Amino acid sequence: MGGRAVGGVLVAAAVIGAAVAAGSAQRGAERRDGGIVRGPVGERRIALVFTGHEFAEGGPAILDALASRSVRASFFLTGGFLRTPDFAPLIARIVREGHYLGPHSDKHLLYCDWGPDKPTLVTPEAFARDLDDNLREIESAGVPRSAVRYWMPAYEWYNADIAAWSSRLGLTLVTFTPGTRSNADYTGEDDPNFVSSQRIVDSVLERERAGPDGLDGFILLLHIGAGPGRADKMHARVGELLDELARRRYRFVRVDDLLREGGDR
Repeated sequence: MGGRAVGGVLVAAAVIGAAVAAGSAQRGAERRDGGIVRGPVGERRIALVFTGHEFAEGGPAILDALASRSVRASFFLTGGFLRTPDFAPLIARIVREGHYLGPHSDKHLLYCDWGPDKPTLVTPEAFARDLDDNLREIESAGVPRSAVRYWMPAYEWYNADIAAWSSRLGLTLVTFTPGTRSNADYTGEDDPNFVSSQRIVDSVLERERAGPDGLDGFILLLHIGAGPGRADKMHARVGELLDELARRRYRFVRVDDLLREGGDR
């Protein structure tokens, strides 16, 4: 009798230990101020995302790099971008090749102040109208509204109000995972905060080596265009970066796949 009880305790302990180990191996999405900043860790998956508003000179090279490697990415584009006639072939290709297309604010609005308290700068009504206008343009591009769950705010800047209002509209706010300089690929050579493409690539690989979970679940942000103020175009290095991360056994998935499969909770 005593032996069976001890065995039961050992079995229970083993079950609990396995559950704890599984939980530590697969953690859900990380949130800040109500928005998702990282997907689940425990699997070597990255969501590569591109935002766009005024410029798109990197689009063809980016899509070529993705297509040649059978990678699907996510594109968060403003209504202004989607209404630009010159960008229509690029937008059609994004949709045709199976990438995720989501909103990035219709007019690229700053929703909250840059100060530490981040006070909200728009009303709920103005916010809803801006996002709805953006969604209308996405529908016009051939993507049904029902297929759009995730969006990324302009400037990747938001507060808890914006995340909560998003949720009420049936959308989940996502933004880039901090820890690399990838989001600085828009900076120009004359800008005091300029970050070269080499430094961007180095920062991603350094984070992969140094981070406790590598780049698991990373939402890695780049821009589809930087404009004439930057000659050192990061889009020319996208293929190289994909190849190096693939060599390190990372898989690239759409943001909705990254979060759907194990951690948007």
